[in-house]
Amino acid sequence: MRTTIRPRFATRFTRRLLLLALLAGAAGCSASTHGPQSRELSFDGQTYRVVTLDLKRDPLSLHWRDPASGVPYGDIETLKQWGEARGLHLLFAANAGIYDRQNKPLGLHVEDGKTLVPLNMAHGNPAAGNFSLLPNGVFAIYPDGHAAVRTSAEFKADAKPVRWATQSGPMLVINGRINPHFTDDSGSLKWRSGVCAKSPTEVMFAVSETPVNFHEFAWLFRDKLGCRDALYLDGSISQIFVDGKGYAGAPAFLVKPYAGIFAVFVPQR
Repeated sequence: MRTTIRPRFATRFTRRLLLLALLAGAAGCSASTHGPQSRELSFDGQTYRVVTLDLKRDPLSLHWRDPASGVPYGDIETLKQWGEARGLHLLFAANAGIYDRQNKPLGLHVEDGKTLVPLNMAHGNPAAGNFSLLPNGVFAIYPDGHAAVRTSAEFKADAKPVRWATQSGPMLVINGRINPHFTDDSGSLKWRSGVCAKSPTEVMFAVSETPVNFHEFAWLFRDKLGCRDALYLDGSISQIFVDGKGYAGAPAFLVKPYAGIFAVFVPQR
């Protein structure tokens, strides 16, 4: 049974998160009108939930463990309760990158500028599953508030500091081209989630509402959403939460504890 997290005095991290959320609110944005934009769309006979964030007003953050106790959140509901105990309302959440059997992020994981897990450049390890389908990549938000999806090799070569980052794999779309390792008639069908930065401040998350293969999912990002670079996050267990709409993606009985979780919090009214 997960230990209930009791309200505490704000840590340095939660104070920053509160300030970021307050600044977003000060810009004149109401959660109901200007929060994350969620839509269900059909493409090539499949149905998806797509959420678009404007990083200028939607303070996207990444969470793995309670910074005070060190206990992993594990699921979106627990993270939601953690925020409520600190006066924060959850507008959006989604699982982040692939993790290992110890429920630790398998690749790079950066929270508020602190690297909790370093970049993983190991290649061809079958135990890493989809992470080893190359190239894998990184979704990162930089200190200036801009986001990008890069291959892991490109990210390493850039050597730029980041504020939030997750590493996963494989890349779905690379410089406008679908990952050449994908085949359009693959029979590997799963609920899948992914992310792209359509522009430096426009981030799009998508999760399939039915099982799809990699090629179909990559095709969605490139041809329907217009993303030049997109990253696979995970499959089978993937879900997206949107305030007022609930959960989309994999059925609840398939969902297992997550490592990283993306979130958009705003102050409670």
